[in-house]
Amino acid sequence: MTGPDRSAPGPDRSAPGPDRPAAGPVDDGLFAPGAVPGEAAGSARARAEEELAIEQALELVGGSTLGPSRPPRGQRPGGGGDGDDPSGTPDGGEAWSSTPRTGDGRNADPTSASPMSSASNARTDAGAHTPGNRPGPHTGGRVQSGSTSSGSTSPRASRTANKPAPSLSWSRARAVAARAGRGGPLAAVRLPLDRALGHVLAEPLGALTDLPSFDTSAMDGWAVAGPGPWAFVAGAGILAGHAPATALPDGAAVRIATGARVPPDTTAVIRSEHAYADEAKGLLHAERSVATGQDIRPRGQECRSGEQLVPAGTVMTPAVLGLAAAAGYDALPAVPRPRVDILVLGDELLAAGLPHDGLIRDALGPMLGPWLRALGAEVAGPRRLGDDARALRDALATSDADLIVTTGGTASGPVDHVHPVLAELGAELLVDGVAVRPGHPMLLARLPSGPSGAHTAGRPEGQRDATAEQRKESPDGPYLVGLPGNPLAAVSGLVTLVEPLIAGLAGRPAQDAYRALVHAEVHGHPHDTRLVPVVHRAGRAGGRDHVAPLRYNGPAMLRGIAAADGLAVVEPGGVRSGTEVEILDLPWAPATPWTEGCFT
Repeated sequence: MTGPDRSAPGPDRSAPGPDRPAAGPVDDGLFAPGAVPGEAAGSARARAEEELAIEQALELVGGSTLGPSRPPRGQRPGGGGDGDDPSGTPDGGEAWSSTPRTGDGRNADPTSASPMSSASNARTDAGAHTPGNRPGPHTGGRVQSGSTSSGSTSPRASRTANKPAPSLSWSRARAVAARAGRGGPLAAVRLPLDRALGHVLAEPLGALTDLPSFDTSAMDGWAVAGPGPWAFVAGAGILAGHAPATALPDGAAVRIATGARVPPDTTAVIRSEHAYADEAKGLLHAERSVATGQDIRPRGQECRSGEQLVPAGTVMTPAVLGLAAAAGYDALPAVPRPRVDILVLGDELLAAGLPHDGLIRDALGPMLGPWLRALGAEVAGPRRLGDDARALRDALATSDADLIVTTGGTASGPVDHVHPVLAELGAELLVDGVAVRPGHPMLLARLPSGPSGAHTAGRPEGQRDATAEQRKESPDGPYLVGLPGNPLAAVSGLVTLVEPLIAGLAGRPAQDAYRALVHAEVHGHPHDTRLVPVVHRAGRAGGRDHVAPLRYNGPAMLRGIAAADGLAVVEPGGVRSGTEVEILDLPWAPATPWTEGCFT
């Protein structure tokens, strides 16, 4: 459910006070302050590690049977419910530590863990393919409604029946989403050039002809043959688009326009400003030396017929479309944009006006559509379903989208319906919880295919036929990403699951990770990866470009991300000022100059 955090917020340790001045320039109050030690970090880590050790031991002596109930809100490892706000932690619930660490077992890649944790790792790895990351009955990788357990449950197994399975690490969850997208790209369609902008090229673009396809003049001037001076006929000339009638005889000249086909046997083109035409004598004189072939674009100078111009997977920009037209194309093979439906959940949301009487404005509906379009998706307008399980089920069962994005309802509250509805529909959970703050209750699922035509209605004919053919080859339906309801937690779900999934479906290259210097200490969660809004700043006086973390980065806040052009990926324990941190660019970052405007 999208809405305010239900847990009691801790003291705001991000705000500067008389005994804690803000670090760095804080002209507008957006930059993050200095380090604040996490008082409960050690005990929280110890509890989580103890629980994980017990879980591993039980796995080794006989395994655990997952019961049908989910843990109460706020009892996932690492703390926090849908809002990621355990009580008594600063800035909306992050348990911070001031000592940088390299990570621990909860955030380690399961493929590199020690042999002693193999049983637990098997459960974590299964989360990439089955609903094993969520406590509840499951069979054959599908979420099932009702119990499917057979036989008696051992006392040891029953001790873990109501415990949540470990969340996937942030990097592992992104890898699962990327792999899912690459496994099901949409079949290619041919689009006319005027409709191909922004789509991804499905096949390499090869030249259909030489470019240029004949020798052309690079300048307005005179085509000449042999040595000068050259005789010319007043009023005669060759324009672009008109082929010369005959070859140019030796000692002759003719006026020629840029882009016009040069006559056979032409020696060079002399620019108009470099020649003197004696109209009385009908002779042309060069005022500079003339080199053979000067200012002539020879046939095939840019490419030869059959040469690859652009590789498959290239996003078709205006320049790519222009090149394709020059190479002789009228239409191009393209990967259609993935179609996305947005379902906004929550009875407490207002579509307009000021918040009142416990109701709040829906911030995600207006934000998600443009964000998803920037990722290359075709997005329908958001549908507001409230907290209605039946409406959610019907919307999922009848959607014709390739991806459905829901907001809120991914935790275990009384009106959090996403998990029960997915179970009723027999969906396959690929990711159920991610060790990231904010946003750890996010999920990724694959719905079963619906009735024939249910997922293709309303598509353009070419795309509908291609999608229908693909549905015949795959028994699975659309993907679903469940985003937490808090706005910044939802942004975390966008960059963790939605972005790599859409990139795969659309055939786009994944975002390249890079590292940047950070000019402030960035606090970390004791166990989970933390995503922190940052802004790039240009180095001064020969200094290096760097990023600065921004304030207002609690799960329910958007003020920080609104001023950001990237997210810092902070490993458990945090990073110190003057070190490098991994950066994810926001979709609009490439168009944003690295300047210090009103937000910085």
